[in-house]
Amino acid sequence: MTSALVIGYGSIGARHARILGELGCNAAVVSQRAVLFPRVFNDIAGALEEHAPAYVVIANATDQHYRSFATLAQLGFRGTVLVEKPIFDHTLALPDHGFGCAAVAYNLRFHPLLQSLRKALQGETILMVQAYAGQYLPGWRPGTDYRTTYSADAKRGGGVLRDLSHELDYLGWLLGGLQGVAALGGHVSPLEISSDDAFALLCRFTRCPIVSVQLNYLDRNVRRALIVNTADHTFEADFVRETLTTDGVVEQIAVERDDTYRSMHVALLHRRAQDACSLDEGLATVRLIEAAAQAARQLEWVTP
Repeated sequence: MTSALVIGYGSIGARHARILGELGCNAAVVSQRAVLFPRVFNDIAGALEEHAPAYVVIANATDQHYRSFATLAQLGFRGTVLVEKPIFDHTLALPDHGFGCAAVAYNLRFHPLLQSLRKALQGETILMVQAYAGQYLPGWRPGTDYRTTYSADAKRGGGVLRDLSHELDYLGWLLGGLQGVAALGGHVSPLEISSDDAFALLCRFTRCPIVSVQLNYLDRNVRRALIVNTADHTFEADFVRETLTTDGVVEQIAVERDDTYRSMHVALLHRRAQDACSLDEGLATVRLIEAAAQAARQLEWVTP
């Protein structure tokens, strides 16, 4: 039985811990709060010594990711590390480490819709792409005051550019390296938050000259979709309806909520990380986030 450790026990940490338990792992968590879990440690050092995990998931607040990563490295951890997205709250050099395998938890890469679309795009000349993700922030976490969440707090790494950075990651995964970005966005709504709640990006990637992205905390109708026009086809992946449409032909691809997380964990547990987001790719997404924020402030085209 693989011993696993989840650092942080908020909503996403609890999900990771639960799924790892369902996969047969001996899971423990690190939390400075009193939480209901069979085995809880107050700090990383004690957890490594007593629990001896082979797999560690960093799932605390985004602004704490770097410190947790550096602590694991300093303590000589040699197993597999998965860092929740985004990898850090701003661009930082990776600490020297001896991890056997490491990745960033952009679990949408394991979504069958994106897997199928990526395969279909092989050999295609991609002309134009549109990505959209929107969900009303007060409805994200039922029973929780949205104003108290990290999403609402810019100092804790909240805001749509980081919260909804799945789109920024998978676009790079599908389209190659970013060549430039222009953007508009910030806090535009009456939501009582200090973080950005809406952003629109116009990007150029290696494989596509025109890419538009809209991200927001405002859409009361949950939407997440991707449209790709190539020289020969039009594809649309709708993550809410769970459909992949190719030239008007609709294919239903049903996915349970935890399937992408489960597939990601299985891949990392077996060190089959070819589809997982690498640390360098995770840092590239952070640079894109920072470039978009700079472009919006300065109203100019930015090359990361």
